[in-house]
Amino acid sequence: MNAPAAAPTPTPTRNPARKKALTAVTAAVLLAGLGYASYWALVLNHFESTDNAYVQGNVVQITPQAPGTVLAIGADDTDHVKAGQWLVRLDPADARIALEQAEAQLAQTVREVRTLYANNRAQQAQVELRTADLARARSELGRLQDDVNRRQPLLASGAVGKEEFKHIEAQLSAARSGAAAAESALLGAREQLEATLTLTAGTTPEEHPSVSRAAARVREAALALKRVDLVAPVDGYVARRNVQLGQRVPAGAPLLSVIPLDQVWVEANFKESQLKHLRLDQAVELTADVYGNKVTYHGRIDGLGAGTGAAFALLPAQNATGNWIKVVQRVPVRVKLDAAELKEHPLRVGLSMEAKVDVSRTDGRMLSESTQSANTLQTSVFDQDRAEADERVRRIIARNSGVALPKVLPARPHLAQAATTTAAASLAQAH
Repeated sequence: MNAPAAAPTPTPTRNPARKKALTAVTAAVLLAGLGYASYWALVLNHFESTDNAYVQGNVVQITPQAPGTVLAIGADDTDHVKAGQWLVRLDPADARIALEQAEAQLAQTVREVRTLYANNRAQQAQVELRTADLARARSELGRLQDDVNRRQPLLASGAVGKEEFKHIEAQLSAARSGAAAAESALLGAREQLEATLTLTAGTTPEEHPSVSRAAARVREAALALKRVDLVAPVDGYVARRNVQLGQRVPAGAPLLSVIPLDQVWVEANFKESQLKHLRLDQAVELTADVYGNKVTYHGRIDGLGAGTGAAFALLPAQNATGNWIKVVQRVPVRVKLDAAELKEHPLRVGLSMEAKVDVSRTDGRMLSESTQSANTLQTSVFDQDRAEADERVRRIIARNSGVALPKVLPARPHLAQAATTTAAASLAQAH
């Protein structure tokens, strides 16, 4: 019996439409890939971007320089304050008492120094008086010596009696003792004058060390009194007020902060693999989450950090312990914003940003070579306090100085010394 013949296998029919669709999809994918590759090579390759960027700014803390009790608070959170505007006022009672004591001490010191200069003139007059006494003693000694010299040859002839001659010799001896005493008194007066001049030499009553020391205490107390009013050193907005009325605050305690929002910048944290194309002064485009893509900020790279964030962390990574895991590090890059755009659309400290840097120009430096930052911060609101303290000292000194004291001429001690030398020479000649 013959087996039945096998049925022939059907030949699959070709689907030209499917093949065309696959071809079209493949072509589209290739064209898209080619287009993206071209866009990356021509555009994206010239930019480095990150969404790990945040607004940073100067947070100026207001802290008292001396302890005190809070009497008044002049600003609250979100308030805009001007430089020099008072924010917190402390109890000035202790500082005012200290200032009054320092002023009284300065006034007393000025009067005591005036006494020193007056003593100089008194001692100078004493030296001149002793010089005149020595000159008179020298003159009397010379006269008696001449009498003795004239009468001594006449003693042998009896023209002069022995009793008269002894009387003249006694007067001569007394004159010698008087001249020696006058010389000693002159030397003592000169030493006393030198001692008093030592306290005033090379200075004036206003510049005397004692006056300067007392004046420094007045300035210190005056500044302490002015500093009971805590003022804003810069223009800005108040934030983080944590002080209350009646609170006893120690020196250095943070009471509130002032943030100048017109001086903020952006700190963009780029991966370490992106740093090779970043240079100083490259253009940066930024967008803030608070405004979205409708607002675009333009800035410049102002500086690249000297270390990664992990290097300055409170607990830095210990990669040498054996359980090392490589983590891509990020380096903070400081971006300076356009002031006009920042004024039109203000930012707050801590806001999230997205930064895109144009790295097509790589001829700039990676690290700054300047020895001084162009963003120097300073305030002059406290200069007036020092000027007022100096004016207070000047008034106290002028009020207690009275009439101007005549200066002690430096030639007077030399004149006294010359008179003493002349008297000593006369005494030696008499002997």
